[in-house]
Parts: sequence; structure tokens; C-alpha cells
Amino acid sequence: MSLNTTIKSQIKEAMLAKDQVRLMVVRGLVAAFTNELVAKGRKPTEELADDEALAVIRRSVKQRKDSIEQFTAGGRMDLVESEKAELAVLEKYLPKTMSRDEIRKIAEAKKAEFGFADLPAPAGKAKLGQFVGILMKELKGRADGADVKAVAEAVLSKLD
Repeated sequence: MSLNTTIKSQIKEAMLAKDQVRLMVVRGLVAAFTNELVAKGRKPTEELADDEALAVIRRSVKQRKDSIEQFTAGGRMDLVESEKAELAVLEKYLPKTMSRDEIRKIAEAKKAEFGFADLPAPAGKAKLGQFVGILMKELKGRADGADVKAVAEAVLSKLD
């Protein structure tokens, strides 16, 4: 069963369990899936492929994290708690992300493969964006972008 179908079926489960947070999140995801289909010029009755559905879920997770950050800065702890509850539901649909140690192994290999190890320190720092891009392309959503950037900075800072 596809991720899209699984999430649609969980609307009924959330209703029966009287889980309002999960119900709201799942309904929001189904609406986001429909919006994505329409944006891609497809019929709303079609289904997204799993990779497309995961992209929509990742976008929702990123929105929740940004909201949590903004609400925390604004002192709205009541809203932070509701966003964290929604984030917890969303993260259940994502595959497990890689740890920083796993990312570091790939980053070390890519550093050598693309010749970043031979660059002097200032050039290494200037190439951080390029290096992060290479890593993100390699990891394709299996790792959090913030973790990838932190590992990339740590790996390239060894060039000093």
C-alpha cells in the first residue's frame, strides 16, 4: 500500500481514536497531497508516488520546525506545544534519518573523491555550499539538512 493510501486510511483511525491532533495533521497532509497533484498538473483523484509524498511530508515538517522556532522567539509556548505535537505525528511518516556519524563517513569519502582535501583553508570554506550540495544530492532526504551542514563544516574545518 502506498504512503498516500496509508495516510488517507488513517483519517478514519484518528476519528475512531478521537485523536484530534493526529486527525488534524493527517487531514492537512491529504490536502497538501491534493495541492501537490494540482500543482503538478495532475488530477486531484490521482495518487502521489511515495517519494513525492515524502517530499510533501518533509516540507510540512520543515514548516513545523520553523513555526516552533518563531513561536519560541515570540514567547508563545502554548503554540510551541501544539506545533511539537503535530511535528511528532508527522515524523512518524518519515523514514529514519541518518546520524551525524553516518553522515560524517559519507562526507569524508566525498571530500576525498571531489578533491576538497587538497584545497587550502580559505578555498575550503568558500566551497562549503558546494560541498553541502554534493552531500545533499548523495543523501537524497535520508539526512536532515542542518545535520549535513554541521558535518560538512566540521569536515572542511579540518583543512585549517
